[in-house]
Amino acid sequence: MALMIDVRRGADRYEGGDPAAGITTRHAFSFGSFYDPDNLRFGPVLACNEETLAAGAGFDEHPHSHTEIVTWVIDGELTHQDSTGEKSTVLPGDVQRLSAGSGARHVERNDGDRPLRFVQMWLSPLAAGGDPSYEVLRGVPDGTPYEVPAAGAALHVRRPGAGERVAVPAAERVYLHVVRGDLRLDGAELGPGDSARITAEKGLEIVAGSPGELLIWELPA
Repeated sequence: MALMIDVRRGADRYEGGDPAAGITTRHAFSFGSFYDPDNLRFGPVLACNEETLAAGAGFDEHPHSHTEIVTWVIDGELTHQDSTGEKSTVLPGDVQRLSAGSGARHVERNDGDRPLRFVQMWLSPLAAGGDPSYEVLRGVPDGTPYEVPAAGAALHVRRPGAGERVAVPAAERVYLHVVRGDLRLDGAELGPGDSARITAEKGLEIVAGSPGELLIWELPA
């Protein structure tokens, strides 16, 4: 596997959603009507969507299958309801995961009174099928990995202060998304919405120029 750091800029994301309905989406990978055969996935990562929902806006009930859906709320509150019988409100600092298994349906809404911003990431499972399941992990501590065994992956949430260094996991593949802050990775300057797809690189560090928030996926080869 060739060594590589592939930086993708937030400004180059594909714009989707339905602004007339209060939904703005910025996609990092091919999604829906936007198709780029050279940007379908990175390892098991199929999507990394930046979503903004106005107060009262949302996604009506829709289906998923054979996908691990992990959501990180940045601002506001996300109301979730699904066919497993779960209903919850997800807040900043919480990680939500819906394992769609052989099939699940869910609704995602902003029932709050201010804009909701979140990042939603889709991963392909190691094996298709199975029963759907759902969980919310509240108040994820900095640096504590959140395991997604069905995809052979782990999410590291990091919140470095200005001048702090964050070690990049020494995995065969790493996907890094910047939520907040100005950061430097191997000489590249990264800001909110930027991402890096890292392959077979070891000993990397991220240096925070300002207080930041990062989502770092440790992925299988």
